[in-house]
Amino acid sequence: MKCQRCQENEATVHYTQVLNGQKTEIHLCEQCAEQEGYMDFSNDNMSIHQLLTSMFPFDQNVNQQQSVSPKHQLACDRCGTTYQQFRKRGKFGCSNCYHAFEAYLNPIFRRVHSGNTKHVGKIPKRVGGNLHKQRELEQLQAKLQQLINDEAFEDAAQVRDQIRKLKEELQENQDGDA
Repeated sequence: MKCQRCQENEATVHYTQVLNGQKTEIHLCEQCAEQEGYMDFSNDNMSIHQLLTSMFPFDQNVNQQQSVSPKHQLACDRCGTTYQQFRKRGKFGCSNCYHAFEAYLNPIFRRVHSGNTKHVGKIPKRVGGNLHKQRELEQLQAKLQQLINDEAFEDAAQVRDQIRKLKEELQENQDGDA
């Protein structure tokens, strides 16, 4: 989003004001926000991004051979965002940046998410409908394939039966919705 004042820089300061029930949103770059008096970046106050960066140092757990040097700038091959730009802005240029900077991000994700590095999302129970059962079906099918590969045919037969039962439930729910 571009700055509403200069129309040139990226808006990094978002100010929302509610007066007498009227909501006003202003989106400015740091320079315009400072000129307008919304923020004072000249003193030692930290932005949210700077605060989070100081709490979770980006390069702390990356091994030495992966460290970023001025000569070799790690960059996303899709959007061209460099790792240094990401660190400065605190935002990715595109979804591919997650893969481009993965070596730097996984240690951070592990620390923030208690050891997990993969986000699988959640499905609200009220509106999830068959999605919970569909996800369970996919997990059972993967488990069945693994059991077959491991030649654990008795266990595979039990999982196959669970899959059949779940598919019947899904079909009943679809017939009931139609």
